[in-house]
Amino acid sequence: MAEFFKSLELSEVLEVIMVLSFGASWPLSIIKSYKARTAKGKSLFFLLLIIFGYAAGIASKIVSGNINYVTVFYVINFIVVSIDAALYFRNRKLDKAASNKKDI
Repeated sequence: MAEFFKSLELSEVLEVIMVLSFGASWPLSIIKSYKARTAKGKSLFFLLLIIFGYAAGIASKIVSGNINYVTVFYVINFIVVSIDAALYFRNRKLDKAASNKKDI
C-alpha cells in the first residue's frame, strides 16, 4: 500500500480531488429528484452537458492511453449523473400524469 502512495503523481491526486468535488453533490441531487417526484426546477440541458463532459473526460483517458484509477471516478460520476437524468424523465412523466389528472 505504501508503494501505491509513493507512486502517485500530484497531478493525478489533484484530478481525483477535482472529480470527487464535482461528484459529491450528485448523490444528493438523485435523492432530491427521487423524493420530489417532479421535474420542475431541473434542467435537462445542464444534466446532458455534464454527462457530455464526463464522456469527453473518459474518452480523453482512453485516447491518451492514460487509463488509471482516476478514470474510475469519471465513470462513477458519469453513471450517477445519468441516473439523475433518468429520474428527470421519470419525474416529467409523473408531472404529465398529474397535469392530466387535474384536467379531468
